Amino acid sequence: MANVSHPRDDIAGHPDAPEMQARYDRMLGGRDVVLVDGPVFLLGLYCAVSPWILHYTTSQPALVPHNLIVGIAIGLLALGFTAAPARMYGLSGAMCALGVWMVVSPWIVGTDPDAGVIWNNIIIGVLTLALGLMCVATASRSTPRT
Repeated sequence: MANVSHPRDDIAGHPDAPEMQARYDRMLGGRDVVLVDGPVFLLGLYCAVSPWILHYTTSQPALVPHNLIVGIAIGLLALGFTAAPARMYGLSGAMCALGVWMVVSPWIVGTDPDAGVIWNNIIIGVLTLALGLMCVATASRSTPRT
């Protein structure tokens, strides 16, 4: 019977290996990668637990699971940025979109929100948008110009 399996060669001989290594080094070489991940995770954690911190679980029941789910999504993005930055920084735009959504969500998801709920979501949204833009800037600096 013929051996049809492909041999596992070392990738060092691949013509694109030096370029891939240089891109990887650029992505992980800057301190800004590390400085963004922690605040993004903490912001996601706060967003997830903010209904219980600000005690609006009874006045805005629709915003409780909303903030929990969006907070978990932000936290998972942060963990992805930490675990696989070269792959995940392409999703920085999704974090910007989550920030914009958090700003408008009290009026779309909530029912007659009070000022505390509105300001909470606006602050979370603006910080998420700002950190997302920082991630976009980090990703654009790490991609080579052609």
